[in-house]
Amino acid sequence: MHIIFLKFGPNRAQASDWMSGHARWIQQGIDDGIFLMAGSLDDARGGVVLASNTDSEALLARIQKDPFVVHGVVTPEVHAVTASRMVAGMAELIGRTRAASVAT
Repeated sequence: MHIIFLKFGPNRAQASDWMSGHARWIQQGIDDGIFLMAGSLDDARGGVVLASNTDSEALLARIQKDPFVVHGVVTPEVHAVTASRMVAGMAELIGRTRAASVAT
């Protein structure tokens, strides 16, 4: 699983120019089963995406196609996460065959 922070970069003022392409990029990630959720960071600092069912190399290639990244609206920060505990049902959501420890 990966957590992607998309923090506003030097061309933040151009966000409206690339918003529709960015929204399509997010929706494509959801449609492809890679993005589990996307949303805004507090204080209008950017966004966050939770990704799974992909390896780091493929994910980085996908991120480089985001119009916000291409045009410097955001700077991506990617963190790989190895889940060791999770709520029931989360393992299936993130594509693992079984959880190491499921909280009840």
